Amino acid sequence: MTAEPPNTRINEPEARRPALVLVSTPIGNLGDLSPRALAALQDADAILCEDTRHTMTLLAAHGLRRRLIALHDHNEEQRSAGLIAAMQRGEHFALVSDAGAPLIADPGFRLVRAALAAGLPISAIPGPNAALMALALSGLPPQPFLFHGFLPPRSGQRRTALAHIAAAEAAGFSATLIFYEAPHRLAACLHDAAETLGDRPAAVARELTKRFEEVRRDTLASLAEFYAEVAPRGEITLIIGPRPEPAPLSEQSLDEALRDALRTQRVRDAASSVAERLGVPRNRAYQRAIALRAADDVGAPD
Repeated sequence: MTAEPPNTRINEPEARRPALVLVSTPIGNLGDLSPRALAALQDADAILCEDTRHTMTLLAAHGLRRRLIALHDHNEEQRSAGLIAAMQRGEHFALVSDAGAPLIADPGFRLVRAALAAGLPISAIPGPNAALMALALSGLPPQPFLFHGFLPPRSGQRRTALAHIAAAEAAGFSATLIFYEAPHRLAACLHDAAETLGDRPAAVARELTKRFEEVRRDTLASLAEFYAEVAPRGEITLIIGPRPEPAPLSEQSLDEALRDALRTQRVRDAASSVAERLGVPRNRAYQRAIALRAADDVGAPD
């Protein structure tokens, strides 16, 4: 008999055996299922999955048969209580999404929270993840990054969500942004991102780990123009570079803005409004405003 590969078994003494194991599955290439992930699926009493047909295909490719229970956005809340009760009776489940890591823009969060509240042991098997793979291939700064998941499908709501990010960036937040997007919404999403965040480097990754894997790198505006003409297919991950650092503001530009503001505002108000508009430190704007008023005798009295 052939010996098992080391460190792949999930079977443990019952006291240490997790009631729920979160198992990462391939994002495209079925060969990316790890030995530990396969062992976890084999060891489970049942597998919780988004789409039983999808997971059945994965199991069949690895010669595995297991009881499948559908767990998705539409039934997770109702089904969680029964699954928690089953775990408390001693049943053990593996949780998978259709692709990649469970819970990451996929169902499972409600069940995990309920299991933790019930004091049940939980574990996870790491594996493929489209967001991180796309980030690594994008050529954009890998850290820090913000994973947002899917943006709202409608343009108005999508622009609002992007505007919140832009506001955080204006306050000093800086990170590479990661989104998932549906193929038929990609061009519109890229256009809204360019209009809301400003044109900046970005990358569109699609069909990762599959035969037609592609990563297209360009600016948001250029990518929006391209995908408006060429309809994309497959799973899409969008990576957007951090907000570019503004060019240093010259003393002359600052002085011109302050002189204009000082014609109608007091020194403190003029310095505050100019500092906010031009993104310069308030103290710098205030000191220059004092100097300009003393030199030019402009500005309302404080």
